[in-house]
Amino acid sequence: MGKVGIVSYGITKFSKEDSKIESLLLKSTKKLFENSPNLSRNDIDAVLVSTNNNSKYLSAILSEMSGIQPKISHTVESLCNSGTNAIVSAYSYIASGLADVVLVSGAERYDSPGQILEWDNSRGEFKHPIFWASIFTKSYKREFSITDEDLAIVSVKNHKQAQNNPNAISEKEYSLDDVLNSKRLTDDLRLLDCSRPCTGGASILLTSEDFCSKFTDDPIWITGIGQKTISAGFTKNTFDYMESTRIAASSALKMSKHNSSDIDVAEIHDAFSVCEPMALESLGFTDKGSGMDMVKELYAANNFKINPRGGLIGSGHPLGATGIAQTIEIVQQLQICANKRQVDDATIGLVHNMSAAATSSTVLILEK
Repeated sequence: MGKVGIVSYGITKFSKEDSKIESLLLKSTKKLFENSPNLSRNDIDAVLVSTNNNSKYLSAILSEMSGIQPKISHTVESLCNSGTNAIVSAYSYIASGLADVVLVSGAERYDSPGQILEWDNSRGEFKHPIFWASIFTKSYKREFSITDEDLAIVSVKNHKQAQNNPNAISEKEYSLDDVLNSKRLTDDLRLLDCSRPCTGGASILLTSEDFCSKFTDDPIWITGIGQKTISAGFTKNTFDYMESTRIAASSALKMSKHNSSDIDVAEIHDAFSVCEPMALESLGFTDKGSGMDMVKELYAANNFKINPRGGLIGSGHPLGATGIAQTIEIVQQLQICANKRQVDDATIGLVHNMSAAATSSTVLILEK
């Protein structure tokens, strides 16, 4: 099997705009074509759309609007994990020989129905994500003697880093007091502990090894993939550790022949403040219970290794676009074109994308 590379991308600014989902998909796809002067509509074998919008036939609609007639087109829906699921599907089509060039485009609106888990009766009336986040936060604080002040550092760090990301929804830095004094949503969760649902789109182009040189001299290779679904309802989950993330990371790192200590830069799914230290532990960056220590060290050193674009908290969280936007960030880091966000000497990167209280997780390893 030949290698699969990422050769181009396009992304919109994340916002609260009232844009149509079709327009968002087309906008980031147009940007991708602008970034790929050698790319012809006829080159594209497959078009995959990542969204939770409940609109029908979007991949065919995007194809028609873009002037593409692919062999394969369909939509991937997996809540917050949709973007990387779509990238893995694209990888699989190329690795199997069914396609050589695949366009993956993700988009979501600020009012996406994917935010509310109506199907999960185990949650009773508490179907909004802030309730599982509150349970995670309470459990993690109790298990490891973590304080609200500790967790607030995650939000402060990521809003600060987002100021170097021109596509982020965050437009200001916040102090610890700002986070701690923001609107209280539950006993353990404040407004600034949360990522914000928003409107945005992101597209990425994957090709087989034989086709990469047609589009770029600097491809980024996908060398590791790991995925794990534990359940749909979150009652089968642990509340102070992300088991699906641990398993997905183990698989991805094994496939790439690396260890977590080899990773130079990572995009972590910080849907809420507590998710970043928990994910760092589950990904193997630090021992269990020590994730918050790593966050503090990174913040004190102004080190952008984790969530250089500002994470979900700083960048915003348009569900179907998030995993693709995370992957684009790592591509930019490895191509040394992340400007003020650039991590020094980045050659190996990791993407962590998850859904619904970490009931499912995807981890990608990317290399120059």
